[in-house]
Amino acid sequence: MDKIYLNQLEFYAYHGALKEETALGQRFTVDLELNVDLKKAGQTDQLSYTVHYGEVYEIVKSVVEGQTYQLIESVGERIAKEVLSTYEMVKGCKVKVIKPTPPIAGVYQSVAIEIDREPSDYE
Repeated sequence: MDKIYLNQLEFYAYHGALKEETALGQRFTVDLELNVDLKKAGQTDQLSYTVHYGEVYEIVKSVVEGQTYQLIESVGERIAKEVLSTYEMVKGCKVKVIKPTPPIAGVYQSVAIEIDREPSDYE
């Protein structure tokens, strides 16, 4: 299956299990991998045969910057559900939500979750 990638989408939001996270907010990064048959788009050069990246960005933005969730697992799940329900041509969606600076004592680069969903996961 062909793939479309949207990498390192950055947002500021208020997700977290701790009071400080929902009060102060923090940066979140999202990587998205969409399984789409791109053959016809490549052959015809027509946007109607692929997924509009700008629209997908807006979906991700509305989820990340919209409702507040305690868990980034919930953020990832909601992104996958919205993308898959919006685009019938997307046959699978992998979402990685990265929290670069969670309030954890220690040395680390980031924490993240990754989910892999198909349209049938939401029937």
